[in-house]
Amino acid sequence: MSGARVAQAPGGRRALGETGHLLLTVAPGALWLLIFLVLPGIYLMSVAFMTNGPYGQPQMPLTLDAFERLAGYGILGWSPANLYTLLRSLTQTLVATLLVVAISYPLAYHISTAKARWRPVMLLALVVPSWTNQVIRTFGWMNLLAPGTPLAGLAESLSLIPPNMGLYPSNIAVTLGLVYNFLPFMVLPLYAAFEKLDISQVEAAQDLYASPLRTFWHAVFPQTLPGLLAGVVLVAIPAFGMYVVSELLGGGKHMLLGNLVARQFAGGANWPLGAAGAILMLLATFAGLYVMRRMGRRLGGGNEVVI
Repeated sequence: MSGARVAQAPGGRRALGETGHLLLTVAPGALWLLIFLVLPGIYLMSVAFMTNGPYGQPQMPLTLDAFERLAGYGILGWSPANLYTLLRSLTQTLVATLLVVAISYPLAYHISTAKARWRPVMLLALVVPSWTNQVIRTFGWMNLLAPGTPLAGLAESLSLIPPNMGLYPSNIAVTLGLVYNFLPFMVLPLYAAFEKLDISQVEAAQDLYASPLRTFWHAVFPQTLPGLLAGVVLVAIPAFGMYVVSELLGGGKHMLLGNLVARQFAGGANWPLGAAGAILMLLATFAGLYVMRRMGRRLGGGNEVVI
């Protein structure tokens, strides 16, 4: 018995050492998440249930006034303005995501079928603009969409805007800005999915005289579904809470939920209302992830697609 205990001792010390090494490896990242994610999240949730002070700072007692204001109830009665902002945010996110998907599919396919030496160059050309500050890129779009520019002239010729009027500020400008900013986040996951595409399934569908649309739906779409869902998550979630693009390209007239939240911590001076809006954004994010997970499992036929 003593010999067995002696034999087990080195193994126990080795397991303890591996556990300690694992804890030391994980501890910095866990501490970072705790300080900069968990604790601010807890503070934000607590602020949402506080009373708005004279200068906008939260104070006791606890109340649901912020959520009532977010729903539109104020001292003058009910107003649908905040609900319109939420609906506008959802609509803008949906339109931008659909446009990004429509552009990314052929673009990712073209990059994946290009010659091997050109693929890194094409991917780099796609990603490099994202290395520039988002504010600078948005100001660039403001110049491109101003009156007298080719894009404004094209929109004027198509009767989309009145004469001598630019595309900025407008809802169209906000949509273009969102599509431009989040296009790489959709192309890259789709490109990775196209790289693993089983071309034999596509050839089999073509041999069975399937139309291009049916070939895409039955042979290409199921194989690229994981990349599509990953791209939708990477695009829709930040687009829903976007602030810079809608503030600059919308000229402050096309406010989204992110703008509503930001203004409560600045000029609006209502921290509890801003915190309640941030919580609403988090809940919408979790709901979107849940829906995408269910869709992935149903369309993927099992646990193949995991978000």
